Amino acid sequence: MTATCPTALRLRPEQPAPAQTLDLAVVGLNHKTAPLNVRERAAVREGEQEALLGHLRQHAHEVMLLSTCNRTEVYLAGVQGDPLSAFEGAWGHALRQHLYVYQGVQAADHLYRVAAGLDSLVLGETQIQGQVKRAWQDASGRGDTAALLNKAAQGALATGKRVRHETGLNDNVVSVSSAAVELARGIFGSLEGRTALIVGAGETAELTLTHLRAAGVKDVIVVNRTEERARLLAEKVGGRACASEMLHTLLPEADVVIASSGAPHYVLKPQGVQDALRGRVAPMFLIDISVPRILDPAIADVPGAHLYNLDDLEGIVQSNLSTRVSLLPQAEAILDEGVADLKRWNAFREARQGARKRSAEAND
Repeated sequence: MTATCPTALRLRPEQPAPAQTLDLAVVGLNHKTAPLNVRERAAVREGEQEALLGHLRQHAHEVMLLSTCNRTEVYLAGVQGDPLSAFEGAWGHALRQHLYVYQGVQAADHLYRVAAGLDSLVLGETQIQGQVKRAWQDASGRGDTAALLNKAAQGALATGKRVRHETGLNDNVVSVSSAAVELARGIFGSLEGRTALIVGAGETAELTLTHLRAAGVKDVIVVNRTEERARLLAEKVGGRACASEMLHTLLPEADVVIASSGAPHYVLKPQGVQDALRGRVAPMFLIDISVPRILDPAIADVPGAHLYNLDDLEGIVQSNLSTRVSLLPQAEAILDEGVADLKRWNAFREARQGARKRSAEAND
């Protein structure tokens, strides 16, 4: 075996450094690329998550799934194959015409924009920050993330926090919940003394109830499949809690019905609303902010029933947009800094891995 001279190694021309890449991709759909009936087909239903992830793990070393009322996205690191095919294969639907895919730095930029609320239906909304955090924590807890996705998610969350604190983008922001209350005001003029019934007991349900109370709603009824969760939320807002079996019994009392829950089927159909309206003078406002929807769209044909869904909120949201557009350049600059930091970290990581590989080869 020929000995290698250390001096000769130092004098050898430098090998060109490998191209620095960010092996990251995102594929998904949102309110901008897909109408509600398509977003429903890509929703993550209860009990289906593990099967989806099992398929996606075949296409990447790291996987993070983000599912909200307005988006379903898959973040992949160490990608193997076509992300579009991975997504369609997982959900079993032909969705390609509604899907977007970003790779490398563009994928990182998209994640950072999402976490900052810049890609939301409601520009600057804050709920998405917690949703991204939970998506990353869930993926990390399952062992589906490693260095790259962990760094990207942490960087996106930190950058999103900076955007909110330094730009004022979320000051007086219209949320999906507050927009729903504005729609209800359009029906009744005032919500003072009205009764609201909400189906669901999650975070969105709680935010909606907070806005309803602030708008003057007197009586709040929380209906949920798990009565204990309904009770906890009702206690927070000073309302009544009931099990889901009581929905039709309580419905005639409700002026405002807000559906914010997950269910495998419609929990309310036209006949139930028609029966509830019998003998009432006032109309009934119903809004379904669930994905998939849990209020039968045919309810809209019932006289006296005013049914809306997530896509109907866009007009209210857009009217509030102009007051915050001027803040976007500052937010974009902060995002650029965050993504640049991720690129520097990745370049250092790849350089270190390359050096280790060359050292190992030299010692063989």
